[in-house]
Amino acid sequence: MSDSALNTAAFLDCIAPLLDSHQVQSMKRWRHHFSITCYEHSMFVSYMAFRLARFFGWDFRAAARAGLLHDLYLYDPADRSAHPGNQCLDHPVFALRNARALCADLSAQEENAILTHMWPLSIHLPRCREAAVVNLADKVCATIEVIRLYRTRRVQRWLPQPARI
Repeated sequence: MSDSALNTAAFLDCIAPLLDSHQVQSMKRWRHHFSITCYEHSMFVSYMAFRLARFFGWDFRAAARAGLLHDLYLYDPADRSAHPGNQCLDHPVFALRNARALCADLSAQEENAILTHMWPLSIHLPRCREAAVVNLADKVCATIEVIRLYRTRRVQRWLPQPARI
């Protein structure tokens, strides 16, 4: 089995229990960065955080799960009535609340990664390695999406494609 296939299998093993949930599937409804859905962005962040954490020998399961759930805010960000203030600062709090409701077994690392993924814009600091890799993955993935490289074949070939997509 190739290294790529091993990475894909290990990655999907980390997040498989979450992928079929109504909450995660509903992320496909919300546009996140231009034509990228919240689901696509979260899968991208999850896989990049997984790969980084695995490379460094850190908790790659926590990084993958937190990456998938980091934007589980479940509302239209363009709807100003859906959140009380600034979307950049509000959505991590909503995502953490929703992730806790979805996963009774969230670890402290996963919670910190979800809450702090907007650092340095937010006041919440990443306090573990897994939060740092989710934060970094989120910035890199968002940049790739905003400059419109996400839909290129090179990026698409790099990402795992679960059968559920």
